[in-house]
Amino acid sequence: MSSVPDSCDFPPTATGATPAPLRETVEKLFQAADADSVLEHCRTALACFDVRGDLRWSAEADDVPPASGRLSLAKDPQTLQTLVVESIPSQLSAASSEELAWLGRLASTRLRQLSETGRLYEAISRLAMAERLQRALYAIAELAGTAHNMTEMMQSLHAIVGMLMYAENFYIVLYDPATDSVRFPYYVDTVDPKPPAPDASHPLQEMRHSLTWNLLQSTQPIMGSVEELAHQLEGRFNLIGPACEHWLGVPLLRGNQVVGGITVQSYRADTHYTRQDRDLLSYVAQHMQTALERREAHAELERRVADRTAALRATNRVLRQQVLQRQRGERLQSALFRIAELASAPESQQNFYAAVHRVVGGLLYARNFYIALRDESGENIVFPYSIDEIETTRLPRPIGNGATEYVLKHGKPLLADRQAFERLAESGECAELGAKSVCWLGVPLIWDDRVMGVLAVQSYSPKHIYDTRDQELLTFVSYHIANALQRKQTSESLKQAYVNLERRVTERTRALALANRDLREQIAERERVERRLMYETLHDSLTGLPNRTLLLQRLGQALQAYHADPNKLFAVLFIDLDRFKVINDSVGHLIGDDLLFQAGSRIRACLKTRDLVARLGGDEFAVLLEDISDLGKASLVAERIIAELHVPFRLGIKEIFTSASIGIALPSPHYQQPEELLRDADAAMYRAKDEGRHRAAVFDDRLRREVLSLLEMEGDLRRALSRNEFVPFYQPIVALEDGRTVGYEALLRWRHPDRGLLCPGDFLAVAEENGSAETIDWQIFEQVASQVSLLAGTDGFVSLNVSGRHFRQSDLDDRLLDLLRSHRVNPRSLRIEVTERTLLENPAQVKRMLDNLRQHGVSIALDDFGTGYSSLSYLHQYPIETLKIDRSFIIELAIAGSHSVPVVRAIQVLADSLHMQVIAEGIEEEAQRQALRHIGCRYGQGFLFARPQPAEVWLGTASVTG
Repeated sequence: MSSVPDSCDFPPTATGATPAPLRETVEKLFQAADADSVLEHCRTALACFDVRGDLRWSAEADDVPPASGRLSLAKDPQTLQTLVVESIPSQLSAASSEELAWLGRLASTRLRQLSETGRLYEAISRLAMAERLQRALYAIAELAGTAHNMTEMMQSLHAIVGMLMYAENFYIVLYDPATDSVRFPYYVDTVDPKPPAPDASHPLQEMRHSLTWNLLQSTQPIMGSVEELAHQLEGRFNLIGPACEHWLGVPLLRGNQVVGGITVQSYRADTHYTRQDRDLLSYVAQHMQTALERREAHAELERRVADRTAALRATNRVLRQQVLQRQRGERLQSALFRIAELASAPESQQNFYAAVHRVVGGLLYARNFYIALRDESGENIVFPYSIDEIETTRLPRPIGNGATEYVLKHGKPLLADRQAFERLAESGECAELGAKSVCWLGVPLIWDDRVMGVLAVQSYSPKHIYDTRDQELLTFVSYHIANALQRKQTSESLKQAYVNLERRVTERTRALALANRDLREQIAERERVERRLMYETLHDSLTGLPNRTLLLQRLGQALQAYHADPNKLFAVLFIDLDRFKVINDSVGHLIGDDLLFQAGSRIRACLKTRDLVARLGGDEFAVLLEDISDLGKASLVAERIIAELHVPFRLGIKEIFTSASIGIALPSPHYQQPEELLRDADAAMYRAKDEGRHRAAVFDDRLRREVLSLLEMEGDLRRALSRNEFVPFYQPIVALEDGRTVGYEALLRWRHPDRGLLCPGDFLAVAEENGSAETIDWQIFEQVASQVSLLAGTDGFVSLNVSGRHFRQSDLDDRLLDLLRSHRVNPRSLRIEVTERTLLENPAQVKRMLDNLRQHGVSIALDDFGTGYSSLSYLHQYPIETLKIDRSFIIELAIAGSHSVPVVRAIQVLADSLHMQVIAEGIEEEAQRQALRHIGCRYGQGFLFARPQPAEVWLGTASVTG
């Protein structure tokens, strides 16, 4: 039976040949198994048509007319290629054209048949695979619910995968992220002689860069031969175990996290895995993961049931621990209350020490306990209280190198066992004096920012060993004990002073009794003198006005009346003459005294008869306004005084102008002493001066909070100095071209125990006022000197900001050089940054010190250039090598039309002409960096590159290059 379609009419050939060969060719064409066979049979048909031309497949799909020497014959739907006849005559006869068109239709028909057949076979294959896959998934689902153990389940999973592909060599790996380890619960390999044990865990890093490691690091399947895998995983491939012919692994995923993998491999050259195998195994793997998780969940449920009692026991244990912790906290609170009570209790010093011992013993083991204190000379240690199992008596001794002296010297706790004592003894830091304890704990007793003594407990038995928690507890308690001890000693000193005073009073009374007859004659004279002295004591000698003493007496009476009846309102006005020092220095003290006299008279004239005006000293006056109705009355009087004092003073031939700043304070229930009202009125007066002078300001809650905050800050600063809480932070200075670090700038930071990390703006003004700023700076200089060698390396540097107040000391340069020598720092690694204001204060001395530093190798940088006078004389008069452009210019660089660009460009040109380096500060945006590079600036610093960090951060993550 012919396979040619009945509708196929054979055209006569152009040569008149019989259609028999052509029919045979056409039958073979319709029996062709693939596209290449179609091409061969079409080539035979062309020969039958006597058409000369080359026949080939082309990727081009355009129809080309025969006139071009090229003709599209047919198109393959499967490959989308076109069967093209090339090199045919440009002019074909009508018969040849008809023959070629007919052949093209036949070829297109066969190609469509082959395409349809291929799709049918592919659909049948997919259907068969889907049936196998469905059976496999059913089998996997059944495994999850059966009672087989894990080994039997793994074997069944292996058999299921073997139904879908070649899986003679098969293993499952499970990954535990918590321990970063893997386990192979099932491993079958026909070649590997040492398969891993199912229950053994292996650190994942031991098989780093292996195929299993790469599979667990990725969320995608991995497939290929050893050569292909080595190419895919270039730089991350390390073959472990026998080399296989082909390898396929897919991850087991829980969400987006890889928790394991399934792997099959082939050692046969004729067996390779396909993409279909990869996709099939990936799909099956997720169902296997579900089955494994169901089994694990079932096992977990059994473990939870088994562990429920243990969990309840653990919960109960935690609750007991919480109860114990709360009881411990209550004991600690009770101990602190008891210590506070002891400080004011009328007990002897020895009873006080014994009570403290009992308090400490209620918190930790304190069978062996003693308190050591420095004597008045500070060269000896005395033991006012000591209880010990072995050393029944502790005699005073000179300060040596014992454990007690170690705590006194370092000002920090010491927790030492036998090994710690041996290490300290070997290093020569501490020698154990007296009986040798198993464990020793001592904490310093600090008051007035000095280590005045040591509180110590020790144990001679291994049953009682102190730990860091005991150290923290005893340290905390020691602060309160030190305060109580200080108060107790102060109280004892006062008692002794009172005893001495009573003795002296008794002796004086006896002497007065003996001389009573002689004194009676002098009573009248004495009373007159006392009245005169009383007046002089309560009045100012210059102005004749009441003085501070009388004012405080009247103020105390007014405050007492206010507490009895809050409707009896009064006000305190604190008056300070503006610019009085300038007037006094310019026209002389005599005219200044005359000005004070007239000012007092004018103030007196503004008041009612019952009101009081007093001179407190210098140009300060105070007014007590009694029986006022509200604040408005006090403000009205203050404005009247300001207006009166603003009128020019006629002093001899001179006309003097001055004004006044006034602070007003009103009573409230929290005031208990008259000095408190006067203090707050003084604070309000300073606010008036800060707001521009020639005005009045009222003390309110905000100002009270500011005053309290200032006092608290001053106390914190003093404690911070003793505790070394000030540390340097370093901000990198980088090359703008490539971002490499060329140096660092040291910046001051305060690690406040309550407020966290503070910048200089939060506390430096207070430090400068109370005189601690220089001490803070030298603490920072010392730390920077110890770290500069590590940070700067061989070619880098560290910049140190030195304020103008240091240059008032004539030996600043020598102290800095001595500091560098003591830390063995190369002076070229240090750069000193000064401001223009510093250069103005004492030019000759500053220049001498800067020249000396420069001669020894220390670089000099002019900080905040452009914000001061920007005098060019600085640049050639002083040994300046670097200009730092202030951040105020850098911020506006990226703004169109900004005037900062020409200013920065001018500074850069000026520095280039003087061969100086320029560093831009405060770079925060990439546009600013690019603008600086365009101008020619090479170096900069700012948040764009890095924020200031401690030295440990940069030493651990950055290296300084030149």
